[in-house]
Amino acid sequence: MKHLRYLLLGAYFGIVLTKSEVTTWHKIRAMFYFREPDLYLIIGLGVVVGSICVWFVRRSKPTTPFGEPVVVQPKPMHKGVFFGSFLFGIGWFIAGTCPGPIYAQLGGGEFFAVFTLIGAIIGAYAFALLKPKLPD
Repeated sequence: MKHLRYLLLGAYFGIVLTKSEVTTWHKIRAMFYFREPDLYLIIGLGVVVGSICVWFVRRSKPTTPFGEPVVVQPKPMHKGVFFGSFLFGIGWFIAGTCPGPIYAQLGGGEFFAVFTLIGAIIGAYAFALLKPKLPD
């Protein structure tokens, strides 16, 4: 019962994503063809909000409930980041979604999202298996 508010917040967010049509395959494909600029604005807003949150965490130096400091580690750029980002984008284009909205698509009754979810799980396991061989 104590986690009900998180479930309700997640359900509300899924409804907002579904009703605004940002989880539909056609809208996402249109974004990649530069026909739907509103999706770029939504993604840009997410980047801005995320950047502000990271800045705030770094500046306020919060602690966990156990008293440990919350530290945001910088991620160095290398060719693995470029190739991983490229593969992610290709998968996003083909599947018509990134991993976040898969559950909203499933909740909205879009059956094909089951295959996207299976592909995301396989990709996560493949990355875990290959991680020791990849550059830091």
